[in-house]
Amino acid sequence: MIRSYDYDPAEQRLDIEFVSGRRYSYLDVPESLFDAMRRVTSKGGFFNRRIRDHYPFVEHA
Repeated sequence: MIRSYDYDPAEQRLDIEFVSGRRYSYLDVPESLFDAMRRVTSKGGFFNRRIRDHYPFVEHA
């Protein structure tokens, strides 16, 4: 589901690229949530439960 992800702590922005090639930036994501995501085995499951539909996002073309 998730190909890659990165976090900008200064902007509290989580950038995610999915295996489909779609890229999104999720805004106002706390660093503690990103740290928790790094520790879990299932990034996709964590994303679905804790990030998707919880934070505003921007899709990149």
